[in-house]
Amino acid sequence: MLEACCQVAQKHGLLAESLGVKAMNLRWNFEFGIRVSIPLADGTALNPERILFEALAEEYGLLPDDYGREFSTGRERFRVAGIDPRRPRYPISAERIPDGQGFKFTADHVALLLKAEE
Repeated sequence: MLEACCQVAQKHGLLAESLGVKAMNLRWNFEFGIRVSIPLADGTALNPERILFEALAEEYGLLPDDYGREFSTGRERFRVAGIDPRRPRYPISAERIPDGQGFKFTADHVALLLKAEE
């Protein structure tokens, strides 16, 4: 299905990328997401989460380059996936590496864990 969407998007000069399965009921249906965007000059898709992260990272004690970096909490590995300024207590969004499950962290905790990875 993603291939068909990519072909239609490419026909119109756009890029389509999968956002993954959002919900699944094995008996009745499944839901998935696709983001269609105008390609940037280098041919990659615009990533609004990355742009927001790069703009706000320093306010939270992180570096703009920290987007996408991986860190470990000791038991599990996570990837930095964004900042949500509407969540003052847990503004940093991260995805668990094996399954992509979303988690929220404090900015100080993520900064500390990223420094430990260096």
